[in-house]
Amino acid sequence: MTTKLKSYFAALGILAASYSANAQAPTKFIDPANMDLTVKPGDDFYQYASGTWIKNNPVPAKETRWGSFNALRDFNINAVKGLVEDAAADKSAPAGSVKRRVGDFYAAAMDSITIEKLGYTPIKADLEKIKQIRDLQGILDHAAYLRTTGLASPMFSFYIGQDRKNVNKYMPQLGQGGTSLPDRDYYLKDDSRSVKIREAYDKYMTTLFTLTGYSPAEAKKKAATVMAIEKQLAEAQMPRVEMRDPHKTYNKFTVADFSKSTPQLNWVTMLPKFKVNGQDTILVSTPKFFVSLDGLLKTIPVADWKTYLEWNVLKSSASNLSSPFVNASFAFTQAQTGQKVQTPRWQRMSQLTDGTVGELLGQLYVAQYFKPDAKVRMTELIANLRKAFEIRINNLDWMSDVTKGKALEKLNAFVPKIGYPDKWKDYEGLTITRTTYLQNLRNAGAWGYNEMVTQLGKPVDRTRFGMTPPTVNAYYSPTMNEIVFPAGILQFPFFDPNADDAVNYGGIGAVIGHEMSHGFDDSGSQYDKDGNLRNWWTAEDKVKFEAKTKALGEQFDAYTVLDTIHVIGKLTMGENIGDLGGLNAAYTAFKLTKQGQSEDKIDGFTPDQRFFLSWAQVWRGNVLDETAAQLIKTDPHSPGPFRTIGAPVNMDAWYKAFDVKPGDKLYKKPEDRIRMW
Repeated sequence: MTTKLKSYFAALGILAASYSANAQAPTKFIDPANMDLTVKPGDDFYQYASGTWIKNNPVPAKETRWGSFNALRDFNINAVKGLVEDAAADKSAPAGSVKRRVGDFYAAAMDSITIEKLGYTPIKADLEKIKQIRDLQGILDHAAYLRTTGLASPMFSFYIGQDRKNVNKYMPQLGQGGTSLPDRDYYLKDDSRSVKIREAYDKYMTTLFTLTGYSPAEAKKKAATVMAIEKQLAEAQMPRVEMRDPHKTYNKFTVADFSKSTPQLNWVTMLPKFKVNGQDTILVSTPKFFVSLDGLLKTIPVADWKTYLEWNVLKSSASNLSSPFVNASFAFTQAQTGQKVQTPRWQRMSQLTDGTVGELLGQLYVAQYFKPDAKVRMTELIANLRKAFEIRINNLDWMSDVTKGKALEKLNAFVPKIGYPDKWKDYEGLTITRTTYLQNLRNAGAWGYNEMVTQLGKPVDRTRFGMTPPTVNAYYSPTMNEIVFPAGILQFPFFDPNADDAVNYGGIGAVIGHEMSHGFDDSGSQYDKDGNLRNWWTAEDKVKFEAKTKALGEQFDAYTVLDTIHVIGKLTMGENIGDLGGLNAAYTAFKLTKQGQSEDKIDGFTPDQRFFLSWAQVWRGNVLDETAAQLIKTDPHSPGPFRTIGAPVNMDAWYKAFDVKPGDKLYKKPEDRIRMW
C-alpha cells in the first residue's frame, strides 16, 4: 500500500491469490468435475468442494500461489496488457491525453535495451550525494530528501491520513519502519527458515553493493552494517498482533512535546523538510519505536547511517535497473517465496503501470471491461445484504437493544462504492516520457508525495478509491465507514449476471457481507457510524463480544499449515470475523430470494449446497511451501482451506445442507458453534 493510501482499511484478502478465467463464463457455475466426491463434506469440505481442481491446477512457475483469485487476476492482467500495449503503439494519441500518458509510461518500462545500457547510472548521483554527508544532521536531511522525492522511506513511515478520532481532519502521522524483511521475526528468531532468509538477504545486499563498485570485502561489510541497524529497528517495532489495536496505535502529541522525547529528531524543524508546515500536533502509532530510533541515532556512527541510506536507494531501485540488479532482486524473492521463474517483464510492467498511474489506466479499463449492468446488480445485492444484516442484528440474542440501535445506525451509514471513482485523479503536473523509465517512477513518487501532503488543511476527500479499477479485491475503511468494490472483482467466480442466486450470494454476496462485517470486527467495531474511533458498546455487550472473538481465535489457532505451523488466530481475527459475519449475512439474504426458498436442484445440487460450494470455490488454490510459511507471519487472512471451512462449521445451515453428523471430522456441537453477527 502506498503511503498516501495508508489510512487503515480491511481488505478481503484477495491480495494474495488469482483463476485462469475465460472471457466467457463457464456453463456450469458449480462443476462436479472440479470436486472430489469421494470425500465426505463433513470430513474435509475443502477437498470435497475443490479436490480435483486443486490436483489439476498446480502453481505455475511464475507464481507463488494459484487459485480462483489468481486466475481472475491473471485474466485481468491480460486485459490490462492489451490496453497498455495498444496505448503504447498509438503514436497518434494527443500529448497529455490519458492514452498517451499510459502508453508512454508502459513504453519506457518495456524499453529494456535502454535500461540495460544504463546499468546503475540512474542512481549514481544519488549514491554520490550520500557519500558527501558529513554529520548526523546531514543524515536526517537526506532521509527527508529521499522521502519527499519518492526515492525511499528510510527509518520510519510517514503519511497524511484522517485523524481517527476526528475523521473530518487530515493529520500528519508517524509509524514504525526502517526494515526490509517482511516481518520483525525474521531478524529476531533463529528457526531454520528465519536463518535461511537472513542468509539470502545478506547475499542480496552484498550482491547489490558489489554491482555498484565496492569490492566483495567492502560489500560484505556494508551488508553486515545494514543488517545490524535493521535488527535494532526490528527489536524496537511493535509486533503485528499488537498493531491491530487501534487504541494502542493512536497517540496524539504536540510537535514540541514529541520532540522532547526524541531530541535527535526535532520534529519542529524536521516536518518542514517533509513539506509539512504550520502543524502543531502529530499522531504517532508507536512512540516507543521513535525513542529507540532516537537512541540509535546517538550511538550508531554516521558512516554506518550513510551505508544504511545507500542501501535504501539500492533496494528501492534494484528491480528497475539493468538485469544484474533485477536478477539479484528476484533471487531474494525466490528465497522467500519459492517462486520458480521470474514473472514476465510485460506482466511486471503492466502491474507497475496500474500501481503508478492506476486512475489513468483505470479509465481505459472501465471503458472496455466494466459493464453498467454489473453496477446495477451490485447495488441491488448491497441493498439486500444490508437488509439481511439488519435482520441478523435485530435477532441477536446476546446483544442489548441499546447496542443494537448503535450497530444499526452504523450499518445504515455504510457508504458503498462500486467499480470506479466518480471523480478521476488527473495526475496534473506529473511528467511522463517514453525515454526515461526510472525518472518516470521518480516523478510519480514525488508527485504522489506532494499530492499527499497538500491534503493537509483541506476537507477530507470522500470520493477517493483506495484500489484501482482492475484490482481483484474489495475493502472496508472504518474511518470512511465505506465498503468498496473495484470493477476487477465483479466477475466469476465472485459474480456473474447469468449465474443463479445461490452462486452470486455465495460469491460476491459473501464478499459484500465480509466487508460489512469488517465494520463490526474486533477492530472495526471500535469505530462509530461517522468513522470516529469511539466506543458505542455497553460494557456488558463488549464482554460478550470479546468472549466470542476469543472462541473464534482458538478455532483458528488450532489450524496448521505444513503440518506444524499454526495459524495465528489474533492476527487473522478481523478477516475471520469478516468471513463468519459475511457468509451468515449472505445466507440470510439468499434465503429471501425465490431460489433460496426452493429445493430445486441444478447440476445435482440443492440451492443451499450451491451457496456453500460457491463460497468454497472462491478459496480453492495451491500455494508454495515457502510462501505459505511467510504468509502465516505476515498476512492477516487465514489460508484458503481454513477460510473455506472456518465460517461454515459455525452455521447450522451448512450441517443441514450436507448432512454433517457427529463423528464427522469437521462436526461441532450446536452449543460450540460461534454465533456472532
